[in-house]
Amino acid sequence: MKLRSAALAASMALLGATAQADVKVGMITTLSGGGAGLGIDVRDGFMLAVKQAGRSDLEVVIEDDQRKPDVAVQLADKMIQSEKVDVLTGIIWSNLAMAVVPAATAQGKFYLSPNAGPSPLAGKGCHPNYFNVAWQNDNLHEAAGAYATDSGLKNSFILAPNYPAGKDALTGYKRFFKGDLAGELYTKLGQTDYAAEIAQIRASGADSVFFFLPGGMGISFLKQYAASGVDLPLVGPAFSFDQGILQAVGDAAIGVKNTSQWNKDIDNAENAAFVESFQAEFGRLPSLYASQGFDTANLLISAMDKADVADADAFRAALKAAEFDSVRGEFSFGNNHHPIQNIYVREVIKEGDVYTNKIIATGLSDHADAYGAECKM
Repeated sequence: MKLRSAALAASMALLGATAQADVKVGMITTLSGGGAGLGIDVRDGFMLAVKQAGRSDLEVVIEDDQRKPDVAVQLADKMIQSEKVDVLTGIIWSNLAMAVVPAATAQGKFYLSPNAGPSPLAGKGCHPNYFNVAWQNDNLHEAAGAYATDSGLKNSFILAPNYPAGKDALTGYKRFFKGDLAGELYTKLGQTDYAAEIAQIRASGADSVFFFLPGGMGISFLKQYAASGVDLPLVGPAFSFDQGILQAVGDAAIGVKNTSQWNKDIDNAENAAFVESFQAEFGRLPSLYASQGFDTANLLISAMDKADVADADAFRAALKAAEFDSVRGEFSFGNNHHPIQNIYVREVIKEGDVYTNKIIATGLSDHADAYGAECKM
């Protein structure tokens, strides 16, 4: 693919690496089509951390998966067989992660997830070489369910796309929401017309709506929901209210509560420096996806400082130690190599001409996922 050669040349020029770099990373992410903004943010956050570290012993090969599982599998095979990468990363979508991660780890490669966290990989399908640096898919939705309960909401209508992350989303919300369900729907992945779903919400008798619709799906739903006149409170995860989405949605999002493990106003020196440097480098505020890419790179670099990637046991232990300064503040891995971290409640606000979020509460503290007990590592 032409993108690969251009991206590789750019990364090599950036890093000043040789063809025999000590660690070679294959980044497979979504850079075109629907959801491209998410992959671009992960890539930019990751590469900013690499640039700031100034490493000459790290090479990054970047490819576009086009949000297609078969393409992602082909790219992973090429990176493992031809490129001889040591570490894979970058995948945004859970269905792509399920297609790539088990085969990659079975071949002895390390996989660091900067986003997708499907439940099978946290539970019975966990693997010593798989580390999720973002969250397990249920986590942000669990915090949304807890917030809805604490806010006195008692009858939610819930909807999400019909793919692994969508199923994990509704499972997570229901795990912590103590009220009733006025309705539960799975929509088509990539859907843009939500007239039928909004009509069902209107007729349901719900007192609130929880939805997980990342990327362009969320933009479409929020605009149509605002225009519909249905005036029920919305609750969701950050994926439907993130920095890139908010500018497209506009005033329809103001005041909506959403949950995230990161926000630009988390008060620590690493986060302040990240937000400032990302905005200076790319001319936009970072999203949670950018923060996850940044943390993923810094986790990798922290392991490189302690162990040789050729010594798999030592490198794995160095990753598990997670001795890096996360933009989230406190961060550690559970037994299944998924994060233990705070999940915050955010509110959409407007700062000047920019729509953004501010933290208003901590939804869940030092929160781990529900699947660790099923992991036999």
